Amino acid sequence: MDPTPRTIPHSEPVPGAAPVAPVAGDEPDVLVIGGGPAGSTVATLLRRRGHEVVLIEKDRHPRFHIGESLVPLNLPLFERLGVAAEVEAIGMPKYGAQFVSTTHGKEVMYDFGGALDKRFPLAYQVKRSDLDLILIDNARRSGAQVLEETRVGKVEFGARGERATVTARTRDGAERVYRPRFVIDASGRDTLLANQFRIKARNPRHASSALYGHFRGARRLSGREEGNISVFWFDHGWFWFIPLLDGVTSVGAVCWPYYLRSRRTDPTTFFLDTIKSCPPLAERLEHATLERPVTATGNYSYQCERMYGEGYLMVGDAYAFVDPVFSSGVYLAMYGAFEAADAVDTILQDPARQAAVLRRYERTVHRGLRAFTWFVYRMTSPSLRDLFMEPRNILRVQEAMLSLLAGDVFRNRKVPLRILMFKAFYYGFNIARLRRSLAAWQRRKVQIQTTPADA
Repeated sequence: MDPTPRTIPHSEPVPGAAPVAPVAGDEPDVLVIGGGPAGSTVATLLRRRGHEVVLIEKDRHPRFHIGESLVPLNLPLFERLGVAAEVEAIGMPKYGAQFVSTTHGKEVMYDFGGALDKRFPLAYQVKRSDLDLILIDNARRSGAQVLEETRVGKVEFGARGERATVTARTRDGAERVYRPRFVIDASGRDTLLANQFRIKARNPRHASSALYGHFRGARRLSGREEGNISVFWFDHGWFWFIPLLDGVTSVGAVCWPYYLRSRRTDPTTFFLDTIKSCPPLAERLEHATLERPVTATGNYSYQCERMYGEGYLMVGDAYAFVDPVFSSGVYLAMYGAFEAADAVDTILQDPARQAAVLRRYERTVHRGLRAFTWFVYRMTSPSLRDLFMEPRNILRVQEAMLSLLAGDVFRNRKVPLRILMFKAFYYGFNIARLRRSLAAWQRRKVQIQTTPADA
């Protein structure tokens, strides 16, 4: 899975490297759809390995995107890409995560420095427009041919071993046709290939909608904890509170679809009323003002029936998205991009290994998804909330939880065992409070039901 690269090893950063002129024509080795963190990362890595790469992005950077909170294990990936200093310059240091529960009448702070592996004590909160620009510019410098304001219309796959045909259209209406050896779908929530194949389905185990906006003048935590993310539970879901470097704070409510369907006012009024239902958050926003109108999204939890096929694979949100509660989105997308680069590089050099390599890629991505989704599915469970709000380091399970919050779900073998212990505590709590647990399970079963309009 990690063959000898032909140009620059992806494990070594190239800070200050001179730009490389793109060499891809209409028949590149790889065509990447989407210029977010996943697409820009995989394009950079494959170009450094000597492959001709075309990256097509429908928008022009910088452009707004939600998902501003990173995890500590993002930082080694930035180092390997050679952009760590650029990311540090735009980032608000984030040393931990605060959880606030009105049910318990308290707040608890988790510090990343207390994880099993103490080497990754901080992450950053970033404006995604800035981060994504850094990453796509890095792909350009590495020699990928980057086409912005260009939209892929359709991807046609021929017989085994034949090149795909990708049709794209520029902003001025000009059509461009490419014949790549391999296609990587990093189109995010557009899920281009999944929609084309009709294999995208809402997640049957989770359903969530969101309202979010940006505030100036929010009251933040003090000192070293100023940049920490805060998570507030409320009756219909949970809120995020993400301080950014420029003084703006990103605030969002992730709620059950039934709650968003109950809206009878404009999104901004509904969001401000929702904030009032959570007094600790309302207090921190008492003197804050909205920077722009609030955005509302319908149910956005989904997964595709398959992750890869002959001549293509999906990476990041192009395959699945569950819930942003653990800030795992950018990390899983970028880590998946590193794995995808390894896989595609191997396939291009030895096509006979394609099936085995893609199965391994899928297993790795699913391992990361599973680590987070178990907790996502139970985030509003009373038992899980009790465990979060009454942390105990019995058998080092609290350190394992901090490792999960830091994104350490792929490489540290000590984490899965202690997470299993945490799960055992959770099930023990459920049994000890069986009536409450059954009521919560029944309530959640009703809450995740959605109408066709939510899907």
